[in-house]
Amino acid sequence: MRKAILGERSKRWIALAVLLALAGVAVAGPTGLLAWSENVAALKQREKEIAKLTAERDALRNRVKLLDPEAADPDLASELVREQLGVIHEDEVVVTLEDE
Repeated sequence: MRKAILGERSKRWIALAVLLALAGVAVAGPTGLLAWSENVAALKQREKEIAKLTAERDALRNRVKLLDPEAADPDLASELVREQLGVIHEDEVVVTLEDE
């Protein structure tokens, strides 16, 4: 009878230890309550990065559209040829603009 009582108590203590361990992981684990603010900050940073990359993608998409062989923009084509080949007429003046 005494062994049965000790066995029951040990089972309860083991169950309590497991529950406390699970509660500890829920609070202090990598996805727990304490890491919540870090996750929110990381999410905001990723959203800013996605917005920046989306803007870059849209700018590149527009540039590709302007370079369509069927209807290329003459100003852009002229700019690219001059930039790539370093060709400039004697009577031209180059004005550089700061990128924002």
